[in-house]
Amino acid sequence: MFIDTHVHLNADQYEEDVEEVIQRAIDANVEKMVVVGFDTKTINKAMELVEQYPFIYGVIGWHPVDAVDCTESDLQWIKELSAHPKVVGIGETGLDYYWDKSPKDIQQELFRKQIQLAKEVDLPIIIHNRDATGDVVRILQEENAAEVGGIMHCYSGSVETAAQCIEMNFLISLGGPVTFKNARMPKEVATKIPLDKLLIETDAPYLAPHPYRGKRNEPSYVTLVAEEIARLKEMSVEEVAKQTTANALQLFKIQ
Repeated sequence: MFIDTHVHLNADQYEEDVEEVIQRAIDANVEKMVVVGFDTKTINKAMELVEQYPFIYGVIGWHPVDAVDCTESDLQWIKELSAHPKVVGIGETGLDYYWDKSPKDIQQELFRKQIQLAKEVDLPIIIHNRDATGDVVRILQEENAAEVGGIMHCYSGSVETAAQCIEMNFLISLGGPVTFKNARMPKEVATKIPLDKLLIETDAPYLAPHPYRGKRNEPSYVTLVAEEIARLKEMSVEEVAKQTTANALQLFKIQ
């Protein structure tokens, strides 16, 4: 069994065929999926999906790119929704210095607030990091995020930074890029980081793995991520599936 620990089935790209996409995932032995909502629209849709499907769970938070749009009442709403038994994490939150919609100081303030919220409701934090590694690690340390831990989502950094994050109680999640021919760092992380510290995800509809690169991603393709990790670690896909599933169940406190 596989768990896609980060998927956006709530995205507009699935409006026409979400049921078929979910069925293909089930047929590929992806037995659980965690749908991430990161603004008002996608959080509402994520909550609909967790109500509709027994094997879909939700993570809710506010994306750093849209930090300027987040109000105190939005955070209060996220806090209230987090009491739902199938909400298993806060996020994705973090920092994104690639897009310039939200100033860095506003992103950092919202990131801190969501770490504090996660600690308050005792849920793991799902971290988005783009071009902001130093500040992400520093803020996680300053806010004592290790108290709840979480996931470094779609990790693309170095083995050394991954080790720092693992020390803070975070798991390292690898997605489609680990299958790309030129993805040196994700492949090195997959090789060197112990399997009990790894998760697999798609981040669908984005970042489709090889041979679907550039096309719409979907949760059934998480098996291709597992296959590449198995190849790099010289072990069976079954071992990768079993351990990454166990890691996810433990982190999210899912039976």
